[in-house]
Amino acid sequence: MHGAGNDFIIINNIEEKIPVSKLGELAEKLCHRRLAIGADGFMVVDHPEFGGDYKMRFYNADGSLGEMCGNGARCIARYGHEKGLAGEVQNIETIAGLVVGYKVTEDMYRIRLNDVTTMEDMTVEALGKEYPCVYVELGDPGIPHAVVRIEGLADMESKELHDLGAALRYCNAFPKGANVNFYDIVGNDELVELTYERGVEDFTLACGTGTGSVVASLTKKGIVSGTDVKVNVPGGVLYITLNEDGLFLTGPTVIVAEGKLNDKELF
Repeated sequence: MHGAGNDFIIINNIEEKIPVSKLGELAEKLCHRRLAIGADGFMVVDHPEFGGDYKMRFYNADGSLGEMCGNGARCIARYGHEKGLAGEVQNIETIAGLVVGYKVTEDMYRIRLNDVTTMEDMTVEALGKEYPCVYVELGDPGIPHAVVRIEGLADMESKELHDLGAALRYCNAFPKGANVNFYDIVGNDELVELTYERGVEDFTLACGTGTGSVVASLTKKGIVSGTDVKVNVPGGVLYITLNEDGLFLTGPTVIVAEGKLNDKELF
């Protein structure tokens, strides 16, 4: 599946019963583009432990366990609904806390992202320059995001931007590293945004929690309204709302293919 170009492999482990100890290694193998299926991340549906409809285990492409993934949760919400695991409103257990998913249309899904647990203005240094930054964490344990405005983002050379993203990702100011979210304001309640994701170690076509972190920080500063803020990412368009009920991410989901794994060496 993919959500705005952020692509994932999903396995129903309620049926497959793969030992949890093997999931990280399997994720790394399956997410390897060209040698396997290839994806930004690997998601596993498993038995709920805290009263949810099911548990979502999320692994980055390098096999590391992730706290949560916004676009992944939107995709898995569609998967959960269409496979009969949950209704049009569902409770998804994640490491970072409970995520609520909502069916909007056949392919549009909304999730309530984890709450903002940390938001701190700071200045960070990378590649010999200083950059104003907002450090944001969603959930507990928190998903770490750095929010950095780059004016003229769409015109910046890709190598320069990649090098900056890689440098900031490991900045000492971030206690556990961070996903780096570059953004620019292009209209009233409209942004362009690009995320360098840890675990992928590259830019992805979309990052739901990153997009949510950017809009949350701008809403708190009064720069955007916080209602259906339009965010243009390389893979499409996402919408973020922040209100008294929480932080919400809405966007498209696509089921690309379904099948079975044949390569025994993957296991």
